[in-house]
Amino acid sequence: MANSVSVDGYVHVEGFDSYEREAFNKTKVRGGMRKAGKLVTQHAQMNLALGKGQAGYPVNRTGATLQSINYKVSRSGFLVRIAPRMTSDMKAFYPAYLHYGVRKGARIGAVAPGQGHGKSGRRARGQRQALEESRRQSAWRIKPRDNYMSDALQDSQSGVQRILQAAFADALS
Repeated sequence: MANSVSVDGYVHVEGFDSYEREAFNKTKVRGGMRKAGKLVTQHAQMNLALGKGQAGYPVNRTGATLQSINYKVSRSGFLVRIAPRMTSDMKAFYPAYLHYGVRKGARIGAVAPGQGHGKSGRRARGQRQALEESRRQSAWRIKPRDNYMSDALQDSQSGVQRILQAAFADALS
């Protein structure tokens, strides 16, 4: 599994920059993008299923995250996006919680009646900053996980480039 820190979520295919988009047969380009999207999607699902909490990946318990990973080819056909999407099985979009993590501290709410400073019931000077700092220093409730999507793209980059180069070359003729 690849290093998540140095991963770029983008692949560029060299050699076709000098051509205008109209020179390509879009149906063949879209077919190549679909193949590349399917390859990276399968690799990301495999990373998640076989990672089992190792290498910083989330644990696959229900399979909802696995099923939510999908690809979508852009309308023009020259871009494919691979990402987990919100499904009807999910109450909240928890792949975002897995990637960014969740801190333990509760949100800072309003001051209880009678507990504020002065007539307005406001917090004392510096009290909110102290509460925010204590929340920032608290431990993780859900630790941030590694980006299995970027790792899948990096691991299958040579295959994606091969597929796209063949698709672009075929789309020109």
